Amino acid sequence: MIRVLVVDDHPVVRSGLSGMLSVTDDITVVGEAGDGSEALALVDSTSPDVVLMDLRMPRMDGVAATGAIVSSHPSTRVLVLTTYDTDTDILHAVEAGAAGYLLKDTPHADLLNGIRAAARGETVLAPPVAARLMSRLRTPAPPAAAQPSPRELEVLAAVARGLSNAEIGRELFIGEATVKTHLQRLFAKLDVDDRTHAVTVAIERGLLPSPGR
Repeated sequence: MIRVLVVDDHPVVRSGLSGMLSVTDDITVVGEAGDGSEALALVDSTSPDVVLMDLRMPRMDGVAATGAIVSSHPSTRVLVLTTYDTDTDILHAVEAGAAGYLLKDTPHADLLNGIRAAARGETVLAPPVAARLMSRLRTPAPPAAAQPSPRELEVLAAVARGLSNAEIGRELFIGEATVKTHLQRLFAKLDVDDRTHAVTVAIERGLLPSPGR
């Protein structure tokens, strides 16, 4: 019997997944968690074989929770189940140690087979996710023209300090619309879709200093 922990911040999604899995002969649901912190506590107390992990949740997100679970419970496999399929989300999850990455529109049978494969120690990737990873691996490093400009990095450094667009504009003596334009260009160059991910990727690439430095 495969022991599964369901982690998602939407109660309806959690109960739906649990109900679907509970009628499967070889799978049992040992618990449900609404965020990464709850998931860590339940992994300690229930020792699941597989954790079905959502990505974007309050308090502790799926990537942070995945890294913590893989580090403290190496025999537990984390299978991401999310609606997000951006390169950044996929790479962060894989780097954190996720055993697989499935999308919430995955057919019922494929989800069950994915859980079984993860429990056997196999890597499980939804076809679109596998295609994106392969494309990413085959893509050469971005040319210099695609790197953020010094001005764009000034804007991003201000974002990292928690300033709003209006505050950044006042500090750099530029209009708020110009700040938004710089951020849109940054998102495209860093292949992200929000301010938090932009700062995270920039720090990982050495474009911005790590916090505290």
